[in-house]
Amino acid sequence: MYRLRSTPSPSQMSRRLFLTAAGAVSLGAALTACGDSGGGSSASAKPVSQADIDKAMKTPTELTFWTWVPDIAKEVALFEKKYPAIKVKVVNAGQGTPQYTKLRTALKAGSGAPDMVQIEYQAIPTFTITNSLLDLRPHGAAALKDTFVDWTWAQVSGTNGEVWAIPQDTGPMGMLYRQDIFDEHGIEVPTTWDEFAAAARKLHKADPDVYLTNLAGGQVAAWHGLLWQAGAKPYVTSGKGDITISVDDAVSQKLGAYWGGLAREGVIGVEPDFTDAWYAALNKGKYATWITAAWGPVFLSGSAKATSGKWRAAPLPQWDASKPSSGNWGGSTTAVIRSTKNPIAAAQFAQFLNSDPASAKMFATEQFFFPATKALLTDASFVGDTPAFYGGQKVNQVFADISSTVSSSFQWPPFLDQAATDWTETVGKSLSDRSDTVRALGAWQSRLTAYAKKQGFTVGS
Repeated sequence: MYRLRSTPSPSQMSRRLFLTAAGAVSLGAALTACGDSGGGSSASAKPVSQADIDKAMKTPTELTFWTWVPDIAKEVALFEKKYPAIKVKVVNAGQGTPQYTKLRTALKAGSGAPDMVQIEYQAIPTFTITNSLLDLRPHGAAALKDTFVDWTWAQVSGTNGEVWAIPQDTGPMGMLYRQDIFDEHGIEVPTTWDEFAAAARKLHKADPDVYLTNLAGGQVAAWHGLLWQAGAKPYVTSGKGDITISVDDAVSQKLGAYWGGLAREGVIGVEPDFTDAWYAALNKGKYATWITAAWGPVFLSGSAKATSGKWRAAPLPQWDASKPSSGNWGGSTTAVIRSTKNPIAAAQFAQFLNSDPASAKMFATEQFFFPATKALLTDASFVGDTPAFYGGQKVNQVFADISSTVSSSFQWPPFLDQAATDWTETVGKSLSDRSDTVRALGAWQSRLTAYAKKQGFTVGS
């Protein structure tokens, strides 16, 4: 049975923190090389026959898999047991950005790249634009579509129906809150962002040492998740190097006015998160909520042990209570590198690792990943867990329900590194400085648009 019995270390946690995908490859060069779509291949190759698959899986082969997931050898062993002729060499080449940098170096050199690789959802476009990933459709991956939560499948799908990776874990966003602090100050769990703002003002007025929440000026991942929840479409790609950038549209400005306003009023914290000071603040009760993702409950139970039994989970407050929605923060996939000499075995591995029921459940019970498969999100042993840290609440059920409200239409840019850097230096800085966030959105839009044009994109807005 699933238990919140341990917590990932901060270093393990950082993989979920919207690690930027620094590019060693010029996007301009990539656009020129891709030529047809700016997003990799668009035509699906001839389907691989079952006879070819059977032959490949019985042929002695060694695959190399780059991943930072702790103890993933347990899941890999399940694959090797089913296919004893295939051996998988697991390599930790770094976590997030360091791995991506090494991968790009290997791809540019034409040697040293693995057969399969761990890639976060938001980083996929930064590799498809360089035509580095194998389209898994000819290998039967499309048949797995209904196995996974709809929005996760959309995240791994290309504009022409390509399947660039197989989902592994997710981070639908919700709100963890201190029931004891809410009770002490007569605060009801906010169900709308207006109620949340009123609660922030009430709580900080009653106790100036306590904030309703903290929104860090360096947390671009949370900002994108909140944009996602609000229905924003900051990046829309349509092939051939065309992209629409809308990080300063009406939805974004609503978000900027809201959070920037609360920051300027001084009723929320804006301190850096995932620091020693932040952990201490959580343990001391400085923050009454944490706007986080489905991986947050496990992480918090190990990082704020002094507060065990006092936290509860709820959906994010809503902009429109009649249309519940959320965004995603974190999660990753398994992709196959296009240059692999063993595409059939590598593709079968990526699919097995994440869709085989035993392997998928092992990720939830061994690594405490929040599932991407529909079956696990209705598994009674998973959603029925009642951790004491949350007062016996069925926290997994709360986030499983939230996952069903995540939109499938959110896209990421192929220049994520620049988007994150520019956000931190404009919007994030405005939050930290408690200055004009709406104005900062305009600066973010201008900087990102200029960058995209310089790289050769045709930019709409």
